[in-house]
Amino acid sequence: MKKELLMGTALVSTLGAASVAEAVTATMSGNHQTGMEFDSPTGGTDTNAQINDNNFSIALSETTDGGMTISSSFSVVNESTASSSVGSADMDAGFTLAFTDGSKLDLINAGNASGSHAVSIPGSAGAEGVATTSTNVAPTGLDTGATATVFGVEYHTAADFLADGLKMSFSASTDSGAAAVDTYRADSHTAIGVTYVTDLGDTALTIGAGISGTEGSKLQTAVVDDNENMHVGLSAVTGDLTVAVGFADGHVAGVSDNGSDEYDYEVVKAGIKYVSGDLTFNVGIASGEAKDYTIGTSTGSDDSQDVTSASVSYAVASGVTAILGYTTTESSDEGASVDDGSAWYIGANMAF
Repeated sequence: MKKELLMGTALVSTLGAASVAEAVTATMSGNHQTGMEFDSPTGGTDTNAQINDNNFSIALSETTDGGMTISSSFSVVNESTASSSVGSADMDAGFTLAFTDGSKLDLINAGNASGSHAVSIPGSAGAEGVATTSTNVAPTGLDTGATATVFGVEYHTAADFLADGLKMSFSASTDSGAAAVDTYRADSHTAIGVTYVTDLGDTALTIGAGISGTEGSKLQTAVVDDNENMHVGLSAVTGDLTVAVGFADGHVAGVSDNGSDEYDYEVVKAGIKYVSGDLTFNVGIASGEAKDYTIGTSTGSDDSQDVTSASVSYAVASGVTAILGYTTTESSDEGASVDDGSAWYIGANMAF
């Protein structure tokens, strides 16, 4: 409770000390992407489906007399998908304070400083994918597992922190004070992330890395280890060509339908993007391995996912992009091959 009171006091005093204009500046942005997916699982029936991805965001900001910028944002969503009791994931933004030295402070649901520095690995720009069973826990992303709670802050340093091309972030969050339940719940979180950018001749090199950890609670059987994640990635851009690779390692607790399982995992990713005029070509691979086991034990079964994807995007007009994507997946659940297959996607994205 003391942590929550200190955080609330810091937020109120920081905002209250600022001299803010009578009205903030509002801007909007978003996209509408729609298309058809054709899913062909090896051991199942082919299916077709329309896939939509619609986003509409409003950003609010204003600058104080002292030069500090206060900003926030929210997304407009379909009311039927927004729960009034727990809130919507699209309506959870807090405040960001941008200081005159280039540093920033995120307040309330600030996020994970480790994830802020995960290197982007090229892959298909389409919305296709082969569904896997719910018990296959092998991840294919670099930032996995060690998430923050909404009661948190994240501090971003200015550019060229300690050395030219270096930026860092630090985040921490605490719990709501609610009692432990039968499923694993996050109580607190800490993370650190770093990005270093430099030029090697005609190549712009970016190195990103992060470490995060979450402590949680659960009634009855205790977890063997709490959530943790580390990742490192490298991206090299030479003209219109981008090449990137990444690696992640970690542990996740409370992942099954009843929150009784935990798993250790490793992920390797690599991708290439090439831009030629109005055309963009993406190719990516992701390989994830995990060993899942019942909470309180240390032995279990192996899961895996190997995903290869590619896409071609064409800029039809300003803000309008046509997309053709393809993904193939090989996976195993509890040591047995399952959920292999491929999927196509054809659609378009309109951004504003």
